[in-house]
Amino acid sequence: MTTNAQITRRVQAFTLIELLLAIVTVVILVGVLLPALLTAKSRRQRSDCTNNLKQIGVSFRMWSGDSGDKYQMGVESKYGGSMGAIVTGEVFRHFECMSNELNMPLVLTCPSDDRLPAATFKTLANTNLSYFVGVDADDSQPQAFLSGDRNLMTNGVAAGTGSAVVRSNFTLTFSERMHGRKGNIGLGDGSVQWVDSVGLQKLLQSTGSDTNRLAMP
Repeated sequence: MTTNAQITRRVQAFTLIELLLAIVTVVILVGVLLPALLTAKSRRQRSDCTNNLKQIGVSFRMWSGDSGDKYQMGVESKYGGSMGAIVTGEVFRHFECMSNELNMPLVLTCPSDDRLPAATFKTLANTNLSYFVGVDADDSQPQAFLSGDRNLMTNGVAAGTGSAVVRSNFTLTFSERMHGRKGNIGLGDGSVQWVDSVGLQKLLQSTGSDTNRLAMP
């Protein structure tokens, strides 16, 4: 004869087994779905970053078209350019010049970056920027670095804020931050190249210049 105590133990046993099965199922699902979700997020952020730099490239060319085919980095401040910002290290001034073309400062911050975008161009600062500016770029150099992800390393040293002189014989790589040793580079012809560090080195050697000055935010 089955007693109430025996029935209770069986119910408790079944409940424990069901709980363990549920936990195992959840762990398996997390193990399967989490990497896929992270990969999808990474791809979306990479795509958004690429689109940001494409818009930045178009804005540079629009500004140049209205300014005698010169980028603002080669135009004095009194004429609406940002040449003076090369010396002061105010990288945001190069973007501030083309606020009308960019429309909003949100595109100046990569979604993979831990930096926050500025609410308006009036509050824009270097700390809101994810992208460097190639201060010597112009329309005659289609392969020149015009803009790109800031997580650069030259000869194994992370590029800090300010002017970085990158020579063609330097070893140029991406750091782990933002895109994990990969990144986007916007070129003078308006294209955006997604490359790893090997591809980045090839782009550097194809710029057509032995010396590349980059304004790092």
